[in-house]
Amino acid sequence: MSAEGMAFKLVSVLFLCSLPSILCEKNNDVTIIVKGSTVEAEIDDSFVCATLDWWPPEKCNYDQCPWGNASVLNLDLNHSYLSKAIQAFSPLRIRVGGSLEDQVVYGVGSLESPCDPLTYNSGGLFGFSKGCLSMERWDQLNRLFQNTGAIVTFGLNALYGRHQGRKGAWQGAWNSSNARDFMEYTISKGYPVDSWEFGNELSGSGVSARVGAQQYGEDLIVLKAIIDDLYNKSRPKPLIVAPGGFFDNQQWFVQLLEVSGAGVLDAMSHHVYNLGAGNDPRIITRIMDPNYLSRFADTFRNVKLTIQRHGPWSSAWVGESGGAYNSGSRLVSNTFLNSFWYLDQLGMASKYNTKVYCRQALIGGNYGLLDLETFIPNPDYYSALLWHRLMGKDVLSIDVSGSSFLRAYAHCSKHKVFRLCHS
Repeated sequence: MSAEGMAFKLVSVLFLCSLPSILCEKNNDVTIIVKGSTVEAEIDDSFVCATLDWWPPEKCNYDQCPWGNASVLNLDLNHSYLSKAIQAFSPLRIRVGGSLEDQVVYGVGSLESPCDPLTYNSGGLFGFSKGCLSMERWDQLNRLFQNTGAIVTFGLNALYGRHQGRKGAWQGAWNSSNARDFMEYTISKGYPVDSWEFGNELSGSGVSARVGAQQYGEDLIVLKAIIDDLYNKSRPKPLIVAPGGFFDNQQWFVQLLEVSGAGVLDAMSHHVYNLGAGNDPRIITRIMDPNYLSRFADTFRNVKLTIQRHGPWSSAWVGESGGAYNSGSRLVSNTFLNSFWYLDQLGMASKYNTKVYCRQALIGGNYGLLDLETFIPNPDYYSALLWHRLMGKDVLSIDVSGSSFLRAYAHCSKHKVFRLCHS
């Protein structure tokens, strides 16, 4: 292995390899060239991120209900393992959000409806009723965030005030009153929110609901005005992140940037569930197939180009990524095997200038970084921590030849020492 510019930069290199696959290849010679003088991208210090979701215990898929008490509303916030798991990152970005966030109102100000929890409702979006975050619970969450040094990204309800139209399309402008009251309370208590995300999976064709890009962009302008007003004495002000959906319609994202305009959307977020449904029998094969994993590079590339051409004031975030959708894959998503997918995603996203990558979930579902019952870390927790501690902000150019089953990513090291990691 050769490295240009090693006298000037200390480098961390992460290797991912499937040893049985490599040993089956006739030619085992591998060449790796790290171009230490070439920085091709940059990630944020808080690149590694984990989510807290809203799913109640009744959330079930494939005859299993893997969420238990992992919701924002019922999670045991006093469990010592939870605090220690967050503190180990010093800091960890936590994104509060998920599918039900656009059904959650905030129990503050002029809210007229009672502050009830999310409950099963077959006629509601995703099979659940609207719910409410009480300010008592918000206080408890912020005690956890402040005690652990977490960086908070909070997903706002972007459907509030709209009405449901045909085929999942929601019409009308966003009613910002409840969100504004919530922000005012948050500021009055001195709770630091690094970024406000607007909506979850409402972009493009949507999942259970969708909003047109024109209206979405106009609503972002309203949100920006609220933040400028309420945080007028704050420096820096919280970021605006959106739309937190799948990059399935590039033109929708282009229009969002063009309508909202320069200086409004700080981070354009998208979601990654490229392994398929949680019960798909091909998930293990896909995780171990480098050609399959490489396909998602096109999405990262297109997100990067969309921002460069239409919104250079913005940046790319992965706001949610669990690999397999519908709560992950039982006996796969919470095992060592999944780290072949997860670490490859972190490396690939970094190469395309993604600033933040939020893993679904810190706890809950089959893809939690922590065990649902014991709070003991699953293998991907250690993969996330390894990345956070070793891989610095500067992403270096690297060439690998000799085996398609070896993946290598190079960053300037955080701790000024060369490290070589095999898995």
